[in-house]
Amino acid sequence: MRRQDSPPQARAALPAALAEAIEGFLVHVLAERGLARHTAGAYGRDLADFAAFAARRGVRGPRDLRRATVTLYLLALRRRGLAASTVARRLAALRSWTRYLLREDVIDDDPALDVAVARRPRRLPGVLTVEEVERLLAQPRGDGPAVLRDRAILELLYAAGLRVGELVALDVGDVHLDVEYVRCVGKGAKERIVPIGAAAVRALQRYLALARPALARRRATAALFLNRQGGRLSRQSVWGLLRASARSAGIRKPVGPHTLRHSFATHLLDGGADLRAVQEMLGHASVVTTQVYTHLTRSRLREVYRRAHPRDRMTVGPAGRA
Repeated sequence: MRRQDSPPQARAALPAALAEAIEGFLVHVLAERGLARHTAGAYGRDLADFAAFAARRGVRGPRDLRRATVTLYLLALRRRGLAASTVARRLAALRSWTRYLLREDVIDDDPALDVAVARRPRRLPGVLTVEEVERLLAQPRGDGPAVLRDRAILELLYAAGLRVGELVALDVGDVHLDVEYVRCVGKGAKERIVPIGAAAVRALQRYLALARPALARRRATAALFLNRQGGRLSRQSVWGLLRASARSAGIRKPVGPHTLRHSFATHLLDGGADLRAVQEMLGHASVVTTQVYTHLTRSRLREVYRRAHPRDRMTVGPAGRA
């Protein structure tokens, strides 16, 4: 299997035992845990960076690893000026690796088990208002093949809350317009079925009937969304579409594919959807991940209350008296 971890020069500089331990872990996460290649690649780069740090301190193999090495590495990352979120991600990769080494009996104790990292402030995801989403979805104008494709992409992202990787991986057979749902494969190769609404169905019907045949250029491909050469559309193209559409719509806040996913979840909860149902549609393994959107809806409810409730609009004076 092709190595996924880091550039060849970085691998060559590592002690053989450390390099082999990282390689074995990457094979494991790709073959047994079903991680995407780009995710495994990020793991590999993070672990190679740690291994290089450890090797400079005399670590020749996994059995030489100590808790102090991990702690010093985290401190070094902070001194490099890395964000707390990046340090937390590096520690998460390191913990996954050391747990794997422990299960495989490569090490006897987990050196990353009790190591803590400074808790990073929880960032709420960027969300568009319903009116902003309407303006965004109205931007692809015209009836050309690329315009019909772009309109279908935007409608589907908002209708199903898909990740950009899930969207571009869709094949024609994954979309079932007669029963109004889409089948996608998310993180960890987990399949899920997500319903889609009438607007997305209409946009997809027009795209499949009028645009996709023109884009396909007689090339045999199962991909749902095609580029101008008839191949599968890239993630970068979808990002470009979102940015251009946001500019045309006069939306100043940053907008990407995940913005529509966050908006999808928030608007469903605003409309009274059950949290567990939203979790299922988003493909979250834990409902805790989905609960971040309830903070957004509570904040919005508080703003509405302050604007609308007559007792909350009253000016509060000294000692709490109006």
